[in-house]
Amino acid sequence: MNKDFKPGNLLARFFYFYRMKKQDLRIVFMGTPDFAVSSLKALIDNEYNVVGVVTAPDKQAGRGRKIKMSAVKQFALDNELSILQPPKLRDQSFIDELNNLRCNLQIVVAFRMLPEVVWSLPFLGTFNLHASLLPQYRGAAPINHAIINGEKITGLTTFFLNNEIDTGKIICQKKVEISNEDSVGTLHDKMMVKGAELVLKTVECILDNKVKLQSQSTLKGVSESLKSAPKLHKEDCRINWENSPITIYNFVRGLSPYPASFTVLSTKKGVQLSVKIFKVSVDTTSVQNSMPGSIITDGKKYLDVITGSGVVSILELQLSGKTRMGISDFLRGFSDIDNYHFE
Repeated sequence: MNKDFKPGNLLARFFYFYRMKKQDLRIVFMGTPDFAVSSLKALIDNEYNVVGVVTAPDKQAGRGRKIKMSAVKQFALDNELSILQPPKLRDQSFIDELNNLRCNLQIVVAFRMLPEVVWSLPFLGTFNLHASLLPQYRGAAPINHAIINGEKITGLTTFFLNNEIDTGKIICQKKVEISNEDSVGTLHDKMMVKGAELVLKTVECILDNKVKLQSQSTLKGVSESLKSAPKLHKEDCRINWENSPITIYNFVRGLSPYPASFTVLSTKKGVQLSVKIFKVSVDTTSVQNSMPGSIITDGKKYLDVITGSGVVSILELQLSGKTRMGISDFLRGFSDIDNYHFE
C-alpha cells in the first residue's frame, strides 16, 4: 500500500485493497479557470463520481462590474454538480461541507493553495496537476516562464500535496514539446488537453493501487539548477529593448495573449503611449550606430525596432484603449510614427 494513502483503520485498508471499485470512488474536484474545465470534463465523460466541485467565489468584472462566475462553476452548473465556493478555505463550515461529501479523493487543477486541514481529508489523498516537469518551474506561471526561457520541452506533473508548494511526491509525468511558434496561448491549450489525459491516468493508477511515487529530489541532476515560475506582475512584463532579438521574441510569445508584454512609445516632447505587443518576428542583422528602441518603418507595412544586437519586427500590437491589430492597420492610423521611439 502506498504510504501516502492513510486509511484510518484495518476496515478501511480492507475496503481499499479488496472492494474499491470505480463506482466507490467519490471525488471532489477543485479548480477555477478554463484550464481546469478540461480535466473535470474528462472525469465526467469517463463516468467518475464527482460528488462536489470547489471553485472561486463569484466576483465583479469588467467595466459594468457585472457578477462573473468561474469557468469551472459554469461547467458544474451545466452538469448539475454540487458546488462549493468558500471565501476562506479554513472556515469550519467549509470543512464540514467537505466532510459531508464523504469523498475519498480530491483533485486540484489551477486552484488556490490548500491548507493541510483540507488536503489531508480524503483517505486516498489529494493530488494536483501542475503544468511543468517538476521539480522545474514550481510556481504560479510555469507555462509563461518555460517559453520566456526558450525551453523546447516542458510537461505536466501530478503529485500528492504536502505542506510546501509544488514539492510533493510525483505520481505521473508527461512531456510536451514547445515549438518555435508556440505562444503561451497555444501551449496552454495543448497542455490543457494533455493535462486532462494525465489526470485520468493518475486516477486509474490510484484506483488500481499501481502508484509508484517518486521524490522530486531524485529528478534533479547534480549540476542542474532549478528554475522557478513565480506569478507575473505588470512590472515583469515590460520589454527591455537592450536584450537580444531572440530573447525579446521568447519574452513576447511567453506573455501572449495574457498578461501580454508591453512597452512605451515616446517622443522627445514627452508624449508617452503604453502599447501591448502580441507578436513579433526576429532579424539578427546587426544595425550600427542606433539606440535600442529606435524605430525603422516605411509608415505602411512594417515597423522594426532596434534591439541590443539586431532587429525585431512588430506584427501585432494594441494601443491602450484600442483593439488589437496588425501592423499595417496600426500604421494606417498613426501617421507620425517617425517622431516616436520605444522605451
